[in-house]
Amino acid sequence: MSQLIDAQILLAMRLVMLISLYAFLGLAIFVLWREMSRQKILLATRQSPSLTLAYQDTADLESLRFSTPEILIGREPVCDLTLDDSTVSAQHARLSYHHSQWWVEDLGSRNGTYLNQQFVATPLVVTSGDELRLGQIQIKIIVGEEI
Repeated sequence: MSQLIDAQILLAMRLVMLISLYAFLGLAIFVLWREMSRQKILLATRQSPSLTLAYQDTADLESLRFSTPEILIGREPVCDLTLDDSTVSAQHARLSYHHSQWWVEDLGSRNGTYLNQQFVATPLVVTSGDELRLGQIQIKIIVGEEI
C-alpha cells in the first residue's frame, strides 16, 4: 500500500513538472512573439528623413525632394533621378538610408562618383550640405530640410 501511494505521488509530481515545463515554454514563445510584433511595428513606422537633391539642368537649377529610403541616380528612365548627361552612366549611383544614416555608393560607373571631391570606392556616409559629383553633374544634398 505504501508503495502504491509513493508511485501515485511520484506520478503526480511528474505531471506537475510536465505541465510546468509546457507552461514555461508557452509563455516564452508568447513573449518572443509579442516582442517580434512590437519590433515589426516599430520598423514599419520608422521612416527615413527626406532628402533634397539640387543640381544644374541645362540653364535651370532643379531641386527634387525624396522621401523613399533608396534613390537610384542615372540616365535610365527607371532611375529615381534621371540625368540627361553623357558623362553619367545608365545606373550611376545609389543613395540609401540604413543604420540611421544616408549612404552613397557608386554602381560601377564609367566616370566615377565623388563625394566632396573624394572618390567613392566604398559606400560613404552623406550629410546635409555635401556635394556629390556624377560625371560632370554636381548635386548638392540637403537632408531633412527644404532649400
